[in-house]
Amino acid sequence: MTAAGKDAGEYVLIGKVAKPHGIKGEIKVYPYSGQQDNFLGYKKIFLAAGEDGVRIPYTVESSRVQGKLALLRLSGVSTRNDAEGLIGSAVWLRRRDLPGLKKGEYYWSDLVGKRAVTDEGRELGLVKSVMTTAAHDILTVTDHGHEYLIPLAGGFLVRLDENEVVLNLPPGLLEINLNP
Repeated sequence: MTAAGKDAGEYVLIGKVAKPHGIKGEIKVYPYSGQQDNFLGYKKIFLAAGEDGVRIPYTVESSRVQGKLALLRLSGVSTRNDAEGLIGSAVWLRRRDLPGLKKGEYYWSDLVGKRAVTDEGRELGLVKSVMTTAAHDILTVTDHGHEYLIPLAGGFLVRLDENEVVLNLPPGLLEINLNP
């Protein structure tokens, strides 16, 4: 979920184009936050072919919510064919356009690429991605061929700083990840 290039910190990955809606160019967007209502206030988004692609700016002409998705009408996208060409595109927003965070809140993109360590100092590896499940978000941490799936629940995330994510994990969680 990281962006390539020097401006990676300026943008935050907020969703993915799922499919067209109707024949007039509307697109359905899956929001990574699970909060599709947030899309109602965005005036400008950026789309890229994949997470590391070149971001192209679009003005949001209208937005609405349908179930768990946001429906957007974008400038320059006026037909179903135009919208079909955007399927799978990563949806980005400038960090400065995001709502402010409360203490203890974070954006997924702030976790990805950081070192994951336990509050006892054990280094686990790098945060590769964050995924959502019905129960809670899951951190994917990789190190030397090992992959740990760590739930972001119950106060497991203790601290987030510039270089690392500090986790307080219950006994046995890491061992569960190592056994097939």
